[in-house]
Order: sequence, then C-alpha cells, then structure tokens
Amino acid sequence: MLVGVPREIKPLEGRVGLVPQACGELTHAGHRVFLEQGAGQASGFSDEAYVAVGVKILPDAAALYKKAKLIVKVKEPVTPELELLREDHLLFSFLHLAAEPALMKQLQKIGLTAIAFETVETAQGLPLLAPMSDIAGRLSVQIGTTLLHRPQGGKGILLGGLPAAERGRVVILGAGNAGKNAAVVAAGLGADVTVFGIERHQLEAMRELGANVTALYSYAHQIDEAVQQADLLIGAVLVTGARTPHLVSAEQVATMEPGSVIIDISVDQGGCIETIKPTTYKQPTYTVSGVTHFGVTNMPGAVPRSASLALSASLIPYVLQLAADDWASHPALRKGVNVQAGKIMHPALCDR
Repeated sequence: MLVGVPREIKPLEGRVGLVPQACGELTHAGHRVFLEQGAGQASGFSDEAYVAVGVKILPDAAALYKKAKLIVKVKEPVTPELELLREDHLLFSFLHLAAEPALMKQLQKIGLTAIAFETVETAQGLPLLAPMSDIAGRLSVQIGTTLLHRPQGGKGILLGGLPAAERGRVVILGAGNAGKNAAVVAAGLGADVTVFGIERHQLEAMRELGANVTALYSYAHQIDEAVQQADLLIGAVLVTGARTPHLVSAEQVATMEPGSVIIDISVDQGGCIETIKPTTYKQPTYTVSGVTHFGVTNMPGAVPRSASLALSASLIPYVLQLAADDWASHPALRKGVNVQAGKIMHPALCDR
C-alpha cells in the first residue's frame, strides 16, 4: 500500500497523523510511506527521523496526494486538500461530518472512501477518539483556569480556592472520556466539581475522585440550577457520529454570572451548548451575555507532541489493517466508514 501523511494546515494544528515509530511499523510490513516535508516538525519529529525508518519525503501536498492511495491525517480536509483528493483515495482522519454537511457532500462528490477516527467502534468503545478526548478534557480545565483570570476578562477566581476564599465551581456535562479527564484535573485543583451523566458506572467513577466531586443524573432542572452557579462550564457530550444535542440554551447561559467561562469540547460535533460556535487558536474566544466562550475545534493541537504520540499508538493497528487488501472485513473499520463511492454509509449521518 502507498501510505501518505500530509502536513496539517488547519490554523495552529501541530499534530501529525503518524509519528516516525508508527511509520516504521508500516515500512517493516512492506508498505511504502510518504511524508509531506515538515509534516512532523511542530510535533518535534524531523524529516530525518522519518527517513531513518524508510519514509520518503515529498516536497508538497500535491506530490503526496498524487503518489499515495491511503491518506492518514489528523483533521478533516479543507478546501486546498479537497482539490487534491481523488476517487481512488482511502481517507483516514477525524471528519465530524454531522456538523459539516457541506464537507460530507464534497466527499460524496469526489467518490472516495472516507473513514472517520471518531466512528471506528469496538465493543469497548471508540479507540481512536479516546486519546484525544482524554487530552481535550484535561486541557479544558487548564484553559478554563486561565480564562477565569481577571486580565483575560474572567471573574478573577482561583479554582481551588484558598483559606478564607471559596472554591471555584466547575460543572461538566458528560461523564465519558473527556468529562472524566476534565473532572480529574478540576478535582485535583481543589475545585467544587459537579458532573452530569446518564450511565451509573460512569457516575460512580466520578464520585470516587474525591469528596469535592458530585455526580448527578442529567435531569434538565438540575442542569439548569448548576449552570446558573458555574464559574466554569464544560461541555463533554458525545453521541457517536451524530450531532450533539443542546443541553444548555442561550437563555440559561444568560443566567450565568459575567466573567464565567464556557468550554464546549463537543463543538466539533455541533456542541451541547446553544451559544457555542467553532473557533480556532488564532482567535479562540468570544463573549455572549458576558460569558467567555471557548470553541476551538482542535483542542489537542495545542499539545502536538503528546497528542501525536497518543494518537499514533491507537492508530497504527488500524492503519496496518487498512493497508491490507481485506480491511473491509474488519468490523470496527466498517463501522468507521462515513462516505463511500458517493453514498453516506454511517447510520447517524443518514439520519442527519
């Protein structure tokens, strides 16, 4: 198989689809791997590190897309990349098509096979989404802590509190991988944390994080009360492959105190908070009803070294399978197919 790893061009996206060690696994298995020049640089991986494991460096994206058949990248393709994709390409990346109907139509028109990381599914869960959810959850609290500082327009509170100063209040919608990791960091800082979920085993795990963590079922009236009191509200809701339902309305956001912060990790699937919209790290925040909103759709791109290593470790078994002729017999990868030969394949997207 001819495998291509392009340089990511989303604003301030530093991740790379495959690190050198993962590429070495592919070349050892007899596949040819091509890397766009400088694709791993922002993650701390030089072209020379790739060459050392048998990868051929190509000068630009046009040369890479022309040469490769299997394209392994991190974020969904944008306009310059869409112009380079062909019908015979096998695209393997994050796609989030439920929130990107225009992109879905473009991929249908091209006629290629597009497999989304976020919908590759096993009996244990979503193995390719999980590591990035872990990172985004942790980052949400780190970023939120800073945005609560007065110079950033925040309320001027320390999340963990101090003697004679109350703890900050963190409300997390969703108790999956992202929500769990957000709760771990917020609880560790000493904040007063409330996590909403629907699965008992997840809520039990949240309670075990400490006495400063409350885990509640996602009843609408309880969410409403918690949102009004939140200093930092984190959206971490996921419906596999589908657009995220709104759990918090614009009217509820308006009840929050000025200087509070909202970070919606689920923004790339549409977001679970009505007032959220996609942003980039170039201009990550905006204000609605006096509340700072952070809607960056590639949060793990801020820590590309850690993220690329974690993502590649999860990806490589599936990339090796895709490079084989019989990948369509792999149940997890079959579930990951979003678009193929002009047709919408994933049930959640058909409903959309």
